[in-house]
Amino acid sequence: MADIGESDLGILLRDMRPMLHAEPYTFCVVADTASLPQDLPIFSLIREAEGTTVIAAEAEATRAHLSGEGQWARITLIIHSALSAVGLTAAVSAALAAVGISANIIAGYYHDHIFVPWDKRHLALTALQQLAASQNR
Repeated sequence: MADIGESDLGILLRDMRPMLHAEPYTFCVVADTASLPQDLPIFSLIREAEGTTVIAAEAEATRAHLSGEGQWARITLIIHSALSAVGLTAAVSAALAAVGISANIIAGYYHDHIFVPWDKRHLALTALQQLAASQNR
């Protein structure tokens, strides 16, 4: 059985260890995934009625001739959060909103990934590090 992850909000915030990825990502929309190159390293696919969102490193999306929406930095919270954990997304979103940064949050089974505007990535990372540090007081 897989490890279900941490659900205590205080521990999640204290130990989240936000990690900024080096490359910019982009959000693209495709009508169907059959047209995507088989070798495209996709971070995430989200299927909606209007189309499928592809999240990939911007350089890879450009190589695949996909047109994306902006440049986004990906920050991964290294702690393994439980899917049923309550409050992590709200606390992260509030910390970023307090410094004027939008957040697009995607949860995988093991980690939460926050996409923030590329030009605000360092400010976002600092805000999350400060949120984590505030739990140690």
